[in-house]
Amino acid sequence: MHYYPVFLELSGQSCLVVGAGAVGCRKIASLLECPIERLRVVDLAEPDTNLQVLLEDERVSFTKRSFTPSDVEGCALVFAATSSRQTNDAVARACAERGILCNCADAPKDSSFIVPALVEQGNIAIALSTGGASPALARKIREDLEAWLGERYTGISELLMRLRPLVLALHHETRQNTTLFRSIVDSPLSEALQRRDRQTCESLLRELLPIELHPHIMELLHDLA
Repeated sequence: MHYYPVFLELSGQSCLVVGAGAVGCRKIASLLECPIERLRVVDLAEPDTNLQVLLEDERVSFTKRSFTPSDVEGCALVFAATSSRQTNDAVARACAERGILCNCADAPKDSSFIVPALVEQGNIAIALSTGGASPALARKIREDLEAWLGERYTGISELLMRLRPLVLALHHETRQNTTLFRSIVDSPLSEALQRRDRQTCESLLRELLPIELHPHIMELLHDLA
């Protein structure tokens, strides 16, 4: 696989989706799950029921016309999702000329990025790809991972998110922090959180955490055990 795996921070960014059919609407819906500032949609057809629902989000604006290269100006991310190979090629060229990331739904080889299958559970996100070889296989692997993952790590991931700023505020050496976090994830704490066994969770945290953080144990476990 020659792709570089990355998660993008799109806060405050503008994005564009060209084509608002079934594929385009899926792209729009996924972008609206991110804290983007604005999402422009361009399509020749009138909005269907699915798109009308998405247009209720005030961040989305729709223009009924054909694509023009200037549409990509100021965008951080662009999706070409029309049924026209010619139009999708034009979108890809406009983005390439301006150094803008572009995904062509029907042509991974013409895309500057591809969208992986995604497994999400709480704060955990696992992206997977077959390099464009088989979306069906990627979906199968995703389903297997979802079945295996369940809510196994939901509690521990939330606790670690709460704990991290407290640990960093102690200004210990990086090596010491690394050792601490590894000792926590290697401990039985995750299983205890799954069982909502508060007594065991408290005991483990008192054993694992620096004494300076013991006063925070109750807030760390709030709603988790």
